[in-house]
Amino acid sequence: MDKLKFKAATWQNLIRFERANAFFKPKDKVLAGLSGGADSAALLHFLKQLASRGHFEVYACHVNHGLRAQAARDADFARRIAAESGVPFVLKKVNVKALARREKLSTEHAARKARYKAFGEAAKKLGCGKIALGHHLDDHVETILLNLLRGTKAKGLLGIPARRALGRLQIVRPLLCITRSEVLDYIKAHNLSFIDDETNFEDIYTRNWVRRRLLPLLESKQPKIRRHLAAMAADLAEYIQNS
Repeated sequence: MDKLKFKAATWQNLIRFERANAFFKPKDKVLAGLSGGADSAALLHFLKQLASRGHFEVYACHVNHGLRAQAARDADFARRIAAESGVPFVLKKVNVKALARREKLSTEHAARKARYKAFGEAAKKLGCGKIALGHHLDDHVETILLNLLRGTKAKGLLGIPARRALGRLQIVRPLLCITRSEVLDYIKAHNLSFIDDETNFEDIYTRNWVRRRLLPLLESKQPKIRRHLAAMAADLAEYIQNS
């Protein structure tokens, strides 16, 4: 993809999405979740561009779950790209295995619970009112399909919300309007560095199976399945809100 064409199309899509959701205001303090992966690297860069125009502050937080041999490497990488971006950095360590045993949770569920708690603690300590996360449209669609597979009520078909409350904090997802492929195009267009989490390629996790097996199969029959499912979720959200 031509870089100029990418910047004109995807950048405008991101800007329209941000304006439609009014994610940020002047003088906001925003904590960005920074795993070091492509999604969070693109998020941090995008937030820095917005902050320079919108006059708000950006901080970064990396959560070490204590699950992977590469955890220290990931934390060091996240610290480095935050420093290169001129963003204050916070490292939080959590014990996911202990939480999973204590509360009888799956590793995935325990990691998510511990991660959000860590983000909340870091945000409060820094005085941030908002936590920005790098979920994109593919994550949104995968969540809808996962909820369908597990069995869900109408709320489960809404997927991932663009914003939601976490106590007195707000979680916002500025990249939710673009696909994983567009995130990678963003990375290439801006020459950003990132690291891969090798567990994303293991089908032992149901989400990975949906991402690597089910979605491509559905896409072979309907190339626009991702956009169709996202549009369905948006229509359903509007219906629920107005009913």
